[in-house]
Amino acid sequence: MRIARFVHKDAPAYGVVEGELKDGEGARFDTSGLEIAVLDGDPFFSPAQSTGERLAFDDVRLLAPIIPRSKVIGVGRNFADHAKELGNEVPVSPLTFFKPNTAVIGPGDPIRLPAISEHVSYEGELAVIISRVAKQVRADKAYDFVLGYTAANDVTLRDIQGTDKQWSRAKGFDTSCPLGPWIETELDPDDVRIRSWVGDELKQDGTTADFIFDIPQLIEHISETITLLPGDVILTGTPAGVGRIESGDRVTVAIDGLGVLVNPVMDA
Repeated sequence: MRIARFVHKDAPAYGVVEGELKDGEGARFDTSGLEIAVLDGDPFFSPAQSTGERLAFDDVRLLAPIIPRSKVIGVGRNFADHAKELGNEVPVSPLTFFKPNTAVIGPGDPIRLPAISEHVSYEGELAVIISRVAKQVRADKAYDFVLGYTAANDVTLRDIQGTDKQWSRAKGFDTSCPLGPWIETELDPDDVRIRSWVGDELKQDGTTADFIFDIPQLIEHISETITLLPGDVILTGTPAGVGRIESGDRVTVAIDGLGVLVNPVMDA
């Protein structure tokens, strides 16, 4: 099931996305065949039923499919090719960091470039949404705690990341965590293609089959010391091909079987 959050009658609403998303040319995708069946509540925290109302997908303004009430946890260098392109060693255990929920934006919202940075980079990623309280979860039980998946862009102030030596400012600034377009509850994440474009130029083309640490390993590692709460988001890492974005650019992240996340880039 594909659960979207969007503006309806001047308020946030939820719905189920139905229909076929078609690949276009390059970074263009055809969403004209999609519709949203409007729900009467928040399906993540209470039962929700269809209102019977249906909307054309292209006629609604999407919001981030979820605003974490607790935290976003990122995973760094989870692709060997990405670690190599930045001159880093492959980690021997998952390398994690936090993003605040104030970093989260939705599809179509602008990524704002802070004036303090001269090198802002995109990072297309698969995001995992946690369904229930998870503490000291074994890897073989990890998927019992997953609600679904969405696309993410772990936008990074690359120069600040280097000078600060820790990543809270570089990874956690406002608008640094685009999420969307919806949450897919039935995705098989073991071998999913991740692509990113800047404008119409393909920059990243990888697969989750190349994770250094797979999703069950990540959930086990994180929940060993940190309690995961419903709605928490885990960013699982980015493949090679990251690079600079500038004001006026458009970043597209596409994850097969999940959807397309598009955000313009603007000065702060």
